[in-house]
Amino acid sequence: MSSFSKRLLLPLLALITLLPQARAGDLNLVGTEMVRILQNGHYARLPYDEKMGQRFLKGYLEALDPDKVYFTQPEVDLFQNNLGNKLHDLMEEGKALKPASGIYEIYRARVAEQTALIETLLAEEKFTFESARELLSDRDEIPWPTDLPAMKSQWKLLLEESLLAETLRREKINHAAKEQGKESPFNDGTSIAKKISQRQERLLKVVNDAEQSDIANYLFSAVARSHDPHCEYQSPREHERFRINISNQLVGIGASLQAEDDGATKIVGIIKKGPADEQGDLKLGDRIVGVSRLNDGEFESVMFLHINKVVEKILGAEGTEVGLKISDGDSLDAPGHVVVIKRGKVIMKEELVSAKIYHYNTGQKIGVISIPSFYFPYEGGGNSVSTDVRKILERFQQEDIAGVVLDLMNNGGGSLDEVATMVGLFVSRGPVVQTKTTSGTVESLRTSARVPIYTGPLVMLTTKGSASATEILAAALQDYNRAVIVGSSSTFGKGTIQRPIDISRWLPPFAEDRKLAGHIKFTTGKYYRVSGGSVQQKGVIPDLIVPAISQLSDEAEFGEKFNDYALPYDVIGKAADFDPLNQEHLFLDVLRPKSMARLGGNRDFQYRVEDIALLKKELSAPVISLN
Repeated sequence: MSSFSKRLLLPLLALITLLPQARAGDLNLVGTEMVRILQNGHYARLPYDEKMGQRFLKGYLEALDPDKVYFTQPEVDLFQNNLGNKLHDLMEEGKALKPASGIYEIYRARVAEQTALIETLLAEEKFTFESARELLSDRDEIPWPTDLPAMKSQWKLLLEESLLAETLRREKINHAAKEQGKESPFNDGTSIAKKISQRQERLLKVVNDAEQSDIANYLFSAVARSHDPHCEYQSPREHERFRINISNQLVGIGASLQAEDDGATKIVGIIKKGPADEQGDLKLGDRIVGVSRLNDGEFESVMFLHINKVVEKILGAEGTEVGLKISDGDSLDAPGHVVVIKRGKVIMKEELVSAKIYHYNTGQKIGVISIPSFYFPYEGGGNSVSTDVRKILERFQQEDIAGVVLDLMNNGGGSLDEVATMVGLFVSRGPVVQTKTTSGTVESLRTSARVPIYTGPLVMLTTKGSASATEILAAALQDYNRAVIVGSSSTFGKGTIQRPIDISRWLPPFAEDRKLAGHIKFTTGKYYRVSGGSVQQKGVIPDLIVPAISQLSDEAEFGEKFNDYALPYDVIGKAADFDPLNQEHLFLDVLRPKSMARLGGNRDFQYRVEDIALLKKELSAPVISLN
């Protein structure tokens, strides 16, 4: 070991011994059980060796420092040489949290150093944005700083870029306000420098407030993602968010929150007929500075607290009350007032299926159904997307519509069972999708409906953001020649199936705090089209590609094929009783040339293509100018 490496290792070991180890034992047990579940249950059955340990370390460092500005190359080399080759063993032995915490302490110290340097530079430096300095735009490809001076030079460039970006943002907003005859929204006296300082202060607060459970979350998440991009560790807080998202239902106050740079939490939305709306005292723009979870008069400050932790304090049991301390006036130091709200069940209607009927001069009507996700009543609570779509289709039938459009643009997926039911609304009984397990067993998931609800013309809209369950629906409707698929050059390309498991069920009897365990959502299989192909990495190719949509998403490296450790594409045989409809009734040979001619003659689309060309040029630039 070099003398430089020794000088790095000694303070690292010293930091580790000073760390609070409360509850670390139980968390280490969680890590041990998690890797055991992954070794025994993950679809790919990856070798659990030194290569995997290096993946764990790489993922952990990237989670802490994605832009490569808080660790030096010698430090990273030291971590790899002394930890990477054995991190998989340490996870298995329940000893990984100690070195992970030591690395986190270096990260914590660096953020504090950066904050101090930023305060000094903002006070002493004058940034004119007239230099020839540049900042590398692709942070994934840059090397780690060679030493601390090089690191601090990067901090200064990043500060300059933040100041320039905020300056340009304000100029653009002020210009728009002037054109509309409105006052500048920046008349509150908060300077650009103060704004940047507040952002850094919030970052430092979040980093300093991290507990052992937060550090474990960073590490366990890196371990999970090392198996494939959709393998995920969920802390108890994250699993609760997952449950809320999948069911579109929660118990809270019915308000949308946003973290402000000055440390407060701002109310940016109030759900109609939710608890906050019914109570009436909470207003848009109100800034929360304290929360009394039990409404007992004891308020906890939420200043600079991570937004997820603020939400956690506000959520609670149905029928209980929560007290919110609201700041009065522009100054957070001004006396505030308290709003008390009784928590209640909140349905996030903006995430539910919605529909609209368009009337045309020909007298025809087209029904459009927007489906944001494949939600379902997770653990007995919430709505079902297939039930909601069925009700809309039945209403459409009464309206005598000429055709239906399913809008699933940027729908990231959801329940596999809901997809099977949904296909049955448009296709007679038959296979929907094929699934393959680790053992190689292939099964077909089938529709349960004898006859479809709707048999008329059908179009489905997709983008690169349409993934997972959406891709199953698109592939099934395309394979059956039931719908015309329109959208980006392809969908996302996620052809894997995940299953969540409560890790606490597998902890030994002597584990003290099972509430810390969380869940592991891991890949248990792959799914295939009924025609035999996979969507993994490849996605679903639409029948009609709209260039102005596809180019915008295709210029960015977005999709499964760009993800680290993505499982490979492969093909199996078609489902035994797959019986598609005649493709001629889709009139694709007529639609394709008409679509291209219409797009070519539409000036709005041409403007969009020109804008995308400019975006492409910006994305391809290797550097960001600070002039």
